[in-house]
Amino acid sequence: MTSAIGIDTHKDTLAACRVDGSGADVDERTFANDPAGHRALRDWVELDPSTVGIEGSASFGAALARYLVAAGLTVREVPARLSHRERGRSRRAGKSDPGDALAIARVTLREHDLPPVRLVDPTLEVQLLVDAREDLVAEQTRVRNRLHADLRTLLPGYGATAANLTAVHHQHTVGRLLRGLRGVQAELARGRLARLRRLTPDIAGLTAQLTERLAGHPLLSVPGVGVLVAAKFIGETGAVGRFRSADAFAALAGVAPIPASSGQTHHLRLNRGGNRQLNRALYTVAMVQAAHHPPARAYIARKRAEGKSGRDAIRALKRQLVRTIFRLLTEGTHVHELAA
Repeated sequence: MTSAIGIDTHKDTLAACRVDGSGADVDERTFANDPAGHRALRDWVELDPSTVGIEGSASFGAALARYLVAAGLTVREVPARLSHRERGRSRRAGKSDPGDALAIARVTLREHDLPPVRLVDPTLEVQLLVDAREDLVAEQTRVRNRLHADLRTLLPGYGATAANLTAVHHQHTVGRLLRGLRGVQAELARGRLARLRRLTPDIAGLTAQLTERLAGHPLLSVPGVGVLVAAKFIGETGAVGRFRSADAFAALAGVAPIPASSGQTHHLRLNRGGNRQLNRALYTVAMVQAAHHPPARAYIARKRAEGKSGRDAIRALKRQLVRTIFRLLTEGTHVHELAA
């Protein structure tokens, strides 16, 4: 690669920097993050066509990424963790948008396996549903915790008649216990209980949508993979065709070990980077299989017999699983159309 362009995206502006083959800053520009700015940026890129790296191509840079790809340009997604590290190596003092764009450009120049930017496809709709459900679940947890704190003050020992605040019949019990209580805290508690009751069907509705969309997907054949975990894999991966191989996908998921050799010592170290949501989903499947799936249990036993620790055995299982997940994601793209 003889040159590269880095773009740091913001709500209203786009900071762009072009570097030559040695990583030296050649030109810096700022464009508006609107259709006119996108056209101007495209014209600037085409003066000396280069690979474009965008940080934030799924948020503030989404429209720009789609526009540049449609214009026939090569556009890559630059993970924030890589540009953050690159900024630490820069000699520029402080933090600025042009400095961020320079760091993104240098990462784009140096890293040859950056994934293409993610465009709109059915997998993005799955991710939106997953994110919406997780937001509601997080809100449900917050409301439940606050309600529990209220009830401990208003109704000491309420747990004897309402064992939890999750089951509907226990929520009804709490509602009866709160009747007739006066004061601000009691009013707040009743409001939180009402909010809790509304969240439950909303979460169930999103779960039902995901279940319908993923019906029959090959991922669901993997022991330990249910609808929600499968949706996480699909949503976080996007179009699996972006990845040239299972190894590239493993790098995204943070399960590809990193060489850490020196002199005559050759070994690999744990990769703590990558998409942590994918990594967590793989960990969930690995733990379920290690507990309940006989082939996985036998695999873990072999690794332990080789002298590996329990954690290392689970990591090895995750590396095995990632190949299966990648294959089934690819099969799902070809044989299973996500329901609209």
